[in-house]
Amino acid sequence: MSTVADLITKKGSDVIGVRETSTVLEATQRMNDSRVGAVVVIDEAGRLIGLFTERDVMRRVVAMRRDPEHTRVAEVMTHEVITCDPCDDLEDLAGLMRDHRIRHIPCVDRAQDGKLCGIVSIGDVNAHHVGQVEAQVHQLSEYVYGRA
Repeated sequence: MSTVADLITKKGSDVIGVRETSTVLEATQRMNDSRVGAVVVIDEAGRLIGLFTERDVMRRVVAMRRDPEHTRVAEVMTHEVITCDPCDDLEDLAGLMRDHRIRHIPCVDRAQDGKLCGIVSIGDVNAHHVGQVEAQVHQLSEYVYGRA
């Protein structure tokens, strides 16, 4: 059973964040520069207060014809953020992402007062699953054919 902590240890715990006062233009430039599809939104104390995603850009900025240079992230971010804990099972997380149709989930350590410790994307989960399947195929191949 793999956990979120296992995945974060493997992929890294770097989290790209923006302040709630950042403009959409600044946030999307940061996303592009970092090659990510979402950034966490943090307040002045560094606490997670929202998530800003490519979907937010499309639905709440482009579709509403808002000016990205003058629209603040706080106006268009996802406020109700679903989070996970490092101890959560990766299969449960995949189900949560599927059921809620979300692609990014910030990981907060509930044992450490909600400290942000990473972000998990559906791509991370899929890559982990592919790695597990490849390892199983290799092991079965060694068993069947007796090769390394």
